[in-house]
Amino acid sequence: MRLLLVLALAAIPARAHVVSMSTSEARLQGARLDFELRMPLYEAAHMAHPEAELFANVHFRAGGEATLLEHSCRADAGNLVCNAVYRFHTEPEQFDVQCTFAAVTVPNHVHLMRAIHGDKSEQAAFDASFTSMTIRFRPPTAFEVAARDAVSGFWRAASGMVQVLFLAALVLAARSRRELLLLAAMFFAGQAITAAAHLSMRLQVSARFVEAATALTIAYLAVEILLLPSAGQRWLIAGVLGLLHGMYFDMLLAAGDYGRTAFLTGAFAAESIIVLIFAMAARFGRRIPVLRQSLVMRAMASLLLATGLSWFIIRLKS
Repeated sequence: MRLLLVLALAAIPARAHVVSMSTSEARLQGARLDFELRMPLYEAAHMAHPEAELFANVHFRAGGEATLLEHSCRADAGNLVCNAVYRFHTEPEQFDVQCTFAAVTVPNHVHLMRAIHGDKSEQAAFDASFTSMTIRFRPPTAFEVAARDAVSGFWRAASGMVQVLFLAALVLAARSRRELLLLAAMFFAGQAITAAAHLSMRLQVSARFVEAATALTIAYLAVEILLLPSAGQRWLIAGVLGLLHGMYFDMLLAAGDYGRTAFLTGAFAAESIIVLIFAMAARFGRRIPVLRQSLVMRAMASLLLATGLSWFIIRLKS
């Protein structure tokens, strides 16, 4: 129980972003590297000098750091689009990238970079924990691709605070082990349907909508726990809410070059582990007196409700 409470407290940020993502393309031509960055304008709104801050947090190296020859940024259809030209000392067969955009945006920011050299390409994902990667431009094996995509899915699910918070609420909402298994299965099914049907692309939803909607799912489930403790068909609600949460994974899959099956396998593995950890914590909490159990559960549900609503309001105002 304490574990759930600590996680809920940790999720009330001063600057909340459920979906924080940017993309770029790095095209190598001889010793020249053309770089284009696309980032939603709201991700850089707090920066005094976004152009200088962003280019100070991305570096390319191959036998020494590449020289930044020119760079510029402009607003374009809700995005900040930045272009730059780098030059290496000699034409590299591979190069290292250091990207620390999470340090100047928000801690859960994910940057997807696609590197191109002739007919070869490679993708790299950077966040607060993975800030460096080597681009090798060699065709990966099928196993390497599947492993890379599964690990990416696992990490995206494990590091997404809104997913973790919702799973905590899901465990609180379950009134038995059997019901928890059913709720989790329906939630996973909802996410899988959204990703398989490319719903975020078909519906043309924005990252802001996904953030607001997923924040509200936490608040909704908290209301169920507080006001409708005996409500039936929570499995159906979990499936519908899973459709909304699947938008986050679908947007990542659309922006990147991941295999959907491997990526979702890794994501669901992470979510299953998180549910198991929370379920074990909840089981331990049942050892306390029944009256206190009820008070603790209602306090945690109230905190989840406040967190979801505040996240929603902050997102609408940003």
